[in-house]
Amino acid sequence: MQFDLLHPADQIVLIMQRIYAYGMTTTSGGNLSIKDDNGDIWITPGGIDKGSLTRGDIVRVQPDGTVIGPHKPSSEFPFHKTVYDRRPDLKSVLHAHPPALVAFSIVRQVPQTFLIPHVHDLCGQIEYAAYALPGSKLLGDTIAEVFSRGLNTVLLENHGIVIGALDLFQAFMAFETLDFCARLEISARRMGKIRTLAPEQVTLTARKRQPPLPTFVPGPVNSAERAARRDLCALIHRSYDQRLVSSTQGTFSQRLEGNSFVITPYGVDRKYLEPSDLVRIENGRAEAGKTPSRSVSLHQRLYEAHPDIASVIIAHPPSALVFAVTEASFDSRTIPESYILLREVPKLPYGTNFTDPESIVKTLTSRTPIVLLENDCLMVAGTSLLNAFDRLEVADYSAQALIAAQELGPLVAINKEQVDELVVAFKLEK
Repeated sequence: MQFDLLHPADQIVLIMQRIYAYGMTTTSGGNLSIKDDNGDIWITPGGIDKGSLTRGDIVRVQPDGTVIGPHKPSSEFPFHKTVYDRRPDLKSVLHAHPPALVAFSIVRQVPQTFLIPHVHDLCGQIEYAAYALPGSKLLGDTIAEVFSRGLNTVLLENHGIVIGALDLFQAFMAFETLDFCARLEISARRMGKIRTLAPEQVTLTARKRQPPLPTFVPGPVNSAERAARRDLCALIHRSYDQRLVSSTQGTFSQRLEGNSFVITPYGVDRKYLEPSDLVRIENGRAEAGKTPSRSVSLHQRLYEAHPDIASVIIAHPPSALVFAVTEASFDSRTIPESYILLREVPKLPYGTNFTDPESIVKTLTSRTPIVLLENDCLMVAGTSLLNAFDRLEVADYSAQALIAAQELGPLVAINKEQVDELVVAFKLEK
């Protein structure tokens, strides 16, 4: 989907649907706007159900103040306009009240943006704007004052979040990422001391790029590859809807015949990924005209080293990542299903994926199909795409149970004899 070619009203409806569907705003809460090239501001209406917006509901406010549309603009329109006046480089503003970020706003804390890479790059420095009456000129002035200092992400005291960007999708990516980070930090605090990345580590990761692969022009696509592309997209969409991956983070791949596989592209919205977006890799060459995930070389090495691995997933499931950003151990001996599918869950140091990828290749096997990378991601291998996805789901569900158990009492894990019994009954390799 080429988001930038959509009409401003359609862009606003599409993003508001996502925000509402994922519980990051309420029927009456939140507002989005886009400033068009001619100076018109398109904005969500006031008093209209955010869960059922249509393009006809979106209000257009012209530079002279003329309102076009069947509704009044959002009561927060004054601060949107003030932000655009102070920051003419911004073309979109997003405001919402996701519970995790509201939690930070009511205790006057800022979420850690150095828990995992890319968050600080997307969100930048975050500062507070003082509380003021919603819809008031004072609120607009306090928000715009922070934006006028070059910041794009502002927490409002006892209110919510405001993000400005060059377009609405960029604003949404920053919003989604910051909300994820806030939820991750809240859960991680329940498990113990949080480990953050040093700014230089984040900078190193941001600069790290895989060298471009040589390309090839693919021939006819057979039915097996068509099925693989279809199934990959279906499970990527499901993963996004379950918030196991974000709009542009998370990589799925599936082995094809010979020395080839298909993999997710770099920087394409996972919510609307289509079979034609996926990239075929064949003998170390990439399908011409497409950019594969930056982890493509690691996927290739895993397939070369382990003929029994048919699918690899790199994801950011919020509960499982709690164990990547703390010293807490991920103990899969919670219920039989968890141990059968996950086995032991080792952790590798941050940056291993580009400083020592062979360590991952040696560790991520059919006997150890789940690996946590500190302050980064969860890596999953499977004997099929569905098997890998099942493990991803079970990993996050198991992590949720482990976190919740902290409130109830000490963990009573399945003991050694019970584990040995599972190994024999389910023919698990030791």
